[in-house]
Amino acid sequence: MVDALGPRGRIGIVVPSTNTSAHPESELLRPRGVTNQVARITIKERPLGDPQAFLEHVEAMRSGIGSAIEQILTCQPTHLIMGVALEAFWGGVETAARFHAELEAKAGMGVSMGSIATVRALTALGAKRIAVLTPHQPSGDAMVRTYFEEAGYEVVRLKGLKCASPTLIAHTPSQEVVASFKELDGDDVDAIVQVGTNLACISLAAEAERWCGKPVLAINAVTYWDALRQSGIEDRIHGFGSLMERF
Repeated sequence: MVDALGPRGRIGIVVPSTNTSAHPESELLRPRGVTNQVARITIKERPLGDPQAFLEHVEAMRSGIGSAIEQILTCQPTHLIMGVALEAFWGGVETAARFHAELEAKAGMGVSMGSIATVRALTALGAKRIAVLTPHQPSGDAMVRTYFEEAGYEVVRLKGLKCASPTLIAHTPSQEVVASFKELDGDDVDAIVQVGTNLACISLAAEAERWCGKPVLAINAVTYWDALRQSGIEDRIHGFGSLMERF
């Protein structure tokens, strides 16, 4: 017997409780015969401008990941997405790799997370010089920059939107995202990368590719692409960027 709606796969998505973007954006990319299931890490809605509040926010996400995975495993997913963006980059390449290995050991299955999935995408695209858009505060931006530089990429430009709270990340106007992509673009970059799973960017990134003429990688599309490919699902999803269409 197989799951009636998800005979090809059931992708579990672990996100902070304040995240209203990762699941809806993943639904845009879901092939027929695959279902998306969500577990939430309970965190507070709090201002993030204060460095101590930001660190407490990161710690709350870190401490809640294990119980969220235990919850999602009860519906028997076939693959997991770790949809907590900062945790995916925290501590650099070696720390992120250890964290990824721990998640896979706990889950007993493959796990996709934004940092490693983005490196796989950039490798497929042959991009080495990147510009990065984040919703984070400066300390979060520093972690993202460190990760990519340790992974061998030249971060030509990075823009952090300094969103005031976890929930308000999802309230970022589309005009601000588009203006940021234009600011980050240039002949000196091979690709633009957006991180932050609550910053809704999949459709905007696909649109930006048409006028900037280079890959624009939205993190929710990248992690979902990685989850599909690791699951042996090779469907090409059109209308949401070159990565989903070509690789």
